[in-house]
Amino acid sequence: MDKSKSTLAAPGGKPSAVPKSPDPHHDPRAPVSIHDMTVAYHRKPVLWDIDYAASEGRLVGIVGPNGAGKSTLIKACLDLVPKASGSVHIYGKPYKKQRKIVGYVPQRESIDWDFPASAIDVVTMGLYGRIPWCLPPRKKHRELALHALEQVGMADLARRQISKLSGGQQQRVFLARALVQDAAIYFMDEPFAGVDAATEAAIVALLNELKARGKTVLVVHHDLQTVREYFDDVLLLNMRIVACGPTKEVFTHENLQKTYGGKLTLLVEAAEAIARSGQGGP
Repeated sequence: MDKSKSTLAAPGGKPSAVPKSPDPHHDPRAPVSIHDMTVAYHRKPVLWDIDYAASEGRLVGIVGPNGAGKSTLIKACLDLVPKASGSVHIYGKPYKKQRKIVGYVPQRESIDWDFPASAIDVVTMGLYGRIPWCLPPRKKHRELALHALEQVGMADLARRQISKLSGGQQQRVFLARALVQDAAIYFMDEPFAGVDAATEAAIVALLNELKARGKTVLVVHHDLQTVREYFDDVLLLNMRIVACGPTKEVFTHENLQKTYGGKLTLLVEAAEAIARSGQGGP
C-alpha cells in the first residue's frame, strides 16, 4: 500500500487524498479555512486580515458589535460579496466547487416575503441542485421538503403563503430549506433574531441535531447571555478577529471588553434589566 498519501473521509463518506492547506497553519481537512481575508466596501475595510479555521462537527458562534463585519464574513465565505484579498476554502477547495455541501440561512430581513410561494415551495428550492435542469420538482422532492418542514414543526403550514406566516414561522421555513440540502456545513446569519421562545427552542434543537450528525455550523449571534449555552466554539469579531476557540476558554470578560469596548457595560446592564423584569423584579 502506498503510504505517501494519507486519506480522510470526505463529506459523503468517500475517502480522498488530504488536500494541501491554503494556509500551512490550518488543518487541510478543516470544513472552513479562511486565509488572510480582507473585505472592503467603497475602499473602506469592513474585515481586515481574517485568518480562521473551523473545527469539524462544532457549533460556532460569530459574535461582535453592530458593524463588526459578522454578516460580511459569512457572505464573503459564500462569494456573495467580493474579497479585496485572501481566500476561503471548504474542505480544501474553493466554495464554487463545494456549493452542494454548504447550506445557508440568510437574515430574515434580507428576504422578499412578498414573493408568491408557499412554505413547501421555498423549502423545495433547497433541492434545486438535485433537480434536473428545466424539470419541475417531483414527488420525492416534495416529500423531502415536507419531512424537513416536519423537523422544524411547520408541516401543517406547508401550503401557507410565505408572506402569511409570522416572523418565527418564516425563520423555521428557511431553516427547513437549509436542512433539506443535507449539507456538511451550514452558515446561519442571525437565525435567533426577532423570533419567539418556541422558535428559539426549535432552532437550538435543530443545531444540536446537526451537531449530532457531524455537521459544522457557523452562526452569527447577538445575544451574549446564551453564547455559553448554545455554542462549542466562539469567534469574537470586530473587523479583525479578537479571539477564537472553545467557548469555555475564549468567551471571557476580558475578550468581550476588547471586542465591544465601552458598549459591553451597556449590553450587560440591559441584559440584567431584562432578566429582572422576566423574574418580576424591579
